[in-house]
Amino acid sequence: MSELIQLGSVKGHLAKPSIAGKRPAVIVIQEWWGLDAQTKSIADRFAQEGYLAFAPDLYHGELAQLGDGDTAMRLVQKYGPTSPKDLASLYDAFQSHSDCNGKIGSVGFCFGGRMSLTLSTMRPLNAVCTFYGGNMQTVFDQLRASLKAPVLGFFGDADVSIPAGTVEEFDKLLDEIGVDHEIIMYPNSGHAFFRDSDLNVYKPEASKDAWERAKKFFAKNLN
Repeated sequence: MSELIQLGSVKGHLAKPSIAGKRPAVIVIQEWWGLDAQTKSIADRFAQEGYLAFAPDLYHGELAQLGDGDTAMRLVQKYGPTSPKDLASLYDAFQSHSDCNGKIGSVGFCFGGRMSLTLSTMRPLNAVCTFYGGNMQTVFDQLRASLKAPVLGFFGDADVSIPAGTVEEFDKLLDEIGVDHEIIMYPNSGHAFFRDSDLNVYKPEASKDAWERAKKFFAKNLN
């Protein structure tokens, strides 16, 4: 198990490219289960693409087991209010990090999808990506007032955790504020379709397509 390191006010999993030098950074934000092996593996994948990737432990050492929704909900309620401040602190720490060239993007999943959007209203991210952001409608007013970064969003048409019409409202909001964006809706895909550690929800074709699009998105906006 890799040792977590401190950046700003939060510890997390840091993944570095194999070749040394200043790089753009990607903040990889956990699902509501917490900082698990799945989230760390995504940070590792970004490092393999040449990014300085950090997956913060927004639950500060606590973790819900996959499928334990009651514990996950308790942790979201406990740490959700403090997570934006932790992410802003992490962004600030990256700005002065010796391996970071100053360009920073974020990507989040479920709870992290909302946090990725929230961070974009607090700090000048160069790119923001959200996978099936949970309760993202609660930050729409913040986005309308503050969002400047280009956005890439991924959703499944069978995701019952996102209220009907929310994705369409999100897309319309992004049109209204005039930021560059792309919203992808995958057919026959539900919540957490990118989670390859859970075959009950994983959708290989949607996941592969989303990863390729995410790579191109970050390459365009961070490199």
